[in-house]
Amino acid sequence: MSGPFAAGDRVLLVDRKRRRYLVTLVEGGEFHSHTGVVDHGDLIGRPDGSRVASSRGSSFVAFRPTLADYVLEMPRGAQVIYPKDLGAILMLADVQPGHRVLESGVGSGALSTTLLRAGAQVVGYELRDDFAERARSNVVAMLGETVLDRYDVQVRDCYEGIDETDLDRVLLDLPEPWQVVSHAAGALQRGGIILAYTPSIVQASTFRTALAEHGFAFAETLEVMHRTWHVDGAAVRPSHRMVGHTGFLSHARLLGE
Repeated sequence: MSGPFAAGDRVLLVDRKRRRYLVTLVEGGEFHSHTGVVDHGDLIGRPDGSRVASSRGSSFVAFRPTLADYVLEMPRGAQVIYPKDLGAILMLADVQPGHRVLESGVGSGALSTTLLRAGAQVVGYELRDDFAERARSNVVAMLGETVLDRYDVQVRDCYEGIDETDLDRVLLDLPEPWQVVSHAAGALQRGGIILAYTPSIVQASTFRTALAEHGFAFAETLEVMHRTWHVDGAAVRPSHRMVGHTGFLSHARLLGE
């Protein structure tokens, strides 16, 4: 999306201390913080990257949020998959426009939003109705209502089976992904890719054992580290803080019998 801000747009407000606030612009609306009030009317009609002052004189820069911004700031009921892992999942699973993807454990919708923006058709299995509704809401807030033509969230248990067939990809964010492997082997096309996101290496190891028993090959497990650098003139050093371990990514391809 480009052009000036309009009512209904999501805007990221960043203050001088780089604190970030995700705001949906509405006519007559206001954003309140300890640094004062910002009238939404002061942003509507302004270009991306504009500066605006609060009622107490504090300065904010307003941007349209990137997908990474949105994932970190969006409303959530469950812990989201971090952007550093979302990018790796897209590459490891080789998600392409038109791919039919089953996602189980949709949580707050971070991975769903990423897959849909990449052009995939997504069926989501989610145990909790409140998580399913939150995922739909977050997806629509970022991508618009029309994306629901490619997004179907069902409240059901993936451990009990997969109804879909001829899937291109199966992506799992579940406590026991190995319980889905046999179902995935029957639902994926030959050459299709399965990927599981697991916090524990024991979960990843058990998942890998199940993959080997059900016709999957070329399995790999990895984790992604993210470290920024402090750059200020001649003062250059790694940042004191980094996003280290969040989860293991294990993926493989279905070769069949």
